[in-house]
Amino acid sequence: MAILLLADHDNQSLSDQTAKTLSAAAKIAKETGSDVHVLVAGKGAKPAADAAAKLLGVSKVLLAESDDLANNLAEPLADLIVSLAGAYDTIITAATSVGKNVMPRVAALLDVAQVSEIIEVVSADTFKRPIYAGNAIQTVQSTDAKRVITVRTASFSPASQGPAAAVEPISTAALSLELSKEVSLSVTATERPDLNSAKIVIAGGRALGSAEKFKDVILPIADKLGAAVGASRAAVDAGYAPNDWQVGQTGKIVAPQLYVAVGISGAIQHLAGMKDSKVIVAINKDEEAPIFQVADYGLVGDLFEILPELEQAL
Repeated sequence: MAILLLADHDNQSLSDQTAKTLSAAAKIAKETGSDVHVLVAGKGAKPAADAAAKLLGVSKVLLAESDDLANNLAEPLADLIVSLAGAYDTIITAATSVGKNVMPRVAALLDVAQVSEIIEVVSADTFKRPIYAGNAIQTVQSTDAKRVITVRTASFSPASQGPAAAVEPISTAALSLELSKEVSLSVTATERPDLNSAKIVIAGGRALGSAEKFKDVILPIADKLGAAVGASRAAVDAGYAPNDWQVGQTGKIVAPQLYVAVGISGAIQHLAGMKDSKVIVAINKDEEAPIFQVADYGLVGDLFEILPELEQAL
């Protein structure tokens, strides 16, 4: 049987989360000799489907288009996946907001256990995933007939481009819209890189003291580095930064090439969200701060003196 990968997209373009999830799916496919089919569900989503078809390892793209699927609501999307599930023994997607919303419903409808946020494929039915805020790694073997999996994409490299696969339109009949409807959608507009996919991230903590200070000392360096901006939960809770900047167990999981932690002590829940970064730089006046235990480079000092000097040097 084949593997079904639910694509993450905005109808017009494919998220790089999909290419990273495909790397995990390809490892399962290698173990089982299976094909990987990508499901692109939405409205006017042909451009995203064409992009998915060009990923190496994809044998077929299923394009489901309907008004009911336009907004990634969990109920109709889960119904669609379940209607296709008979041909697949593995259903997999990225652990994004959509994946976390849809896949538990799919698992419940199929009466199987979900394997959440895997970071490694050991074999076709065995996976590793973090627990206790990343302080321990659990090895899980699924004995269900069908496996429902979400992937922590920070642990996987994106799949490369390959020969274009076929794009096959499929029926979207009998989707459920009884339990929910979209009321509104608010998207934050920014010229900076997306936090999940940025190669450089500079994040600020509660030590910044205010939203104004966050703006004055963090954002100029982010702009010069071409970096995404992150924040600790404490900084978000204090109102210094918006919710979508939060990095950590209850925020976004990132693994950039360079992560600069400014005024962040290094609470366990924050480390869970960034400790897989390739190079970690910590700036903190407390030399005993836990962040220095995971940092590759540490600078002890007053961030309000260090950051302006750094900006000037850049």
